[in-house]
Amino acid sequence: MQAAEKGPSAALRCALRRCGVLFVRLTPQGLRALHLDLFERPAFSQGMKQNWAWMLFTVVAGCLLLAGRVAAGEWAVADGTRTWSFPRDHGAHPEYRTEWWYFTGIVAAADGRRFGYHLTFFRQGIAPVAADPGNPWSVRDLHLAHFTLTDVRQGEFRFAERVSRSGPGLAGASVDGLHAWVLDWSAAADGESFALAARDGAVAISLTLRSRRPPVLHGSGGLSRKGPAVGQASWYASLTALETSGTVRPGNGAEVAVRGASWFDHEFGSGQLADDLAGWDWFGLRLSDGRALMVYRLRRRDGTAAPESAGTLVAADGTARHLAGDEVAIEPLATWQSPHSGARYRSRWRVLVPSASIAFEISPLLPDQELRTARSTGVTYWEGAVAGTGTAGGSPVKVEGYAELTGYAGGIGGLF
Repeated sequence: MQAAEKGPSAALRCALRRCGVLFVRLTPQGLRALHLDLFERPAFSQGMKQNWAWMLFTVVAGCLLLAGRVAAGEWAVADGTRTWSFPRDHGAHPEYRTEWWYFTGIVAAADGRRFGYHLTFFRQGIAPVAADPGNPWSVRDLHLAHFTLTDVRQGEFRFAERVSRSGPGLAGASVDGLHAWVLDWSAAADGESFALAARDGAVAISLTLRSRRPPVLHGSGGLSRKGPAVGQASWYASLTALETSGTVRPGNGAEVAVRGASWFDHEFGSGQLADDLAGWDWFGLRLSDGRALMVYRLRRRDGTAAPESAGTLVAADGTARHLAGDEVAIEPLATWQSPHSGARYRSRWRVLVPSASIAFEISPLLPDQELRTARSTGVTYWEGAVAGTGTAGGSPVKVEGYAELTGYAGGIGGLF
């Protein structure tokens, strides 16, 4: 933190000069649109928020993120076709400005106690080339991470975060395969499995994830469109059925051995969302018949769904079929109003995929899984574990997974 940048770009100098105004005005939308919420839930790690050095760093980080936006035209864009190669493509793609590795899962202890977890690593490009490539403190990327744990039985939801520049090994993402880390949190490939580790105070996870299916490419060959313009898209691949085992420490008791299933999303791109978008509703769901469903609805400000809304239905053998937006119906059945932010979220849904004879209803395992950053960026969104029941091909089916709801406490249009 003490070392000064040598020869900053004009965009960076401009951003730093004006960050006192622009960080407040632009970051509340920009950071969430990039999945970059910098601050933890107020109930978590109070000492960190009282540390002035940390507060100064986050202001500088916001200015650096703004500088990355200014230089966006220098980055590769997601468009056309791509030749994928795994496991290498689970790693970083530094030619693109924004990238994230997103793990979610629902696990249970032997006594039936259920937990949901979410661990995501972000890489946000500041400049295609560091100002001083030979200096490990010279900023090319910022690395951030979010960690949440939902204790269903206790009705508790915890959130924490990390943020760092690369520095001498402080944070990074390998280009040779999955290894993303921010300080002491990490996600790394270990042979045919992935190892996840995160800890904040008494709350922790240590999990091993194993996939028995090949990666799923969403959209057209992995190109997932988010708007009509060139570059309003991301490259998007997933592992939707990961056998999961390990331990969780919920913070109010001893470490617990757990087993369950997880989902891994990986996206990268450099584009922006259309200006008329208010937010999105995203679902990553596993069905008990072995299938999986990913679907997102891009919500316009006028309440209609953008035509780029889409989904993917994954068969039990791992083969995938793209679903256009009009092939999936998502009907909100109830709402929940946050007592903290006042935002009103959709909180129970009926999901219909007529072409696959799928119909089910899902609800949150815990209503309050809202992430709030009122002490910093003002960004608020909901991301949490959901479950329900329905039918598939006329037979009963159970459903579980995660939902992400953005734009209910402030729009995200104009940014990715």
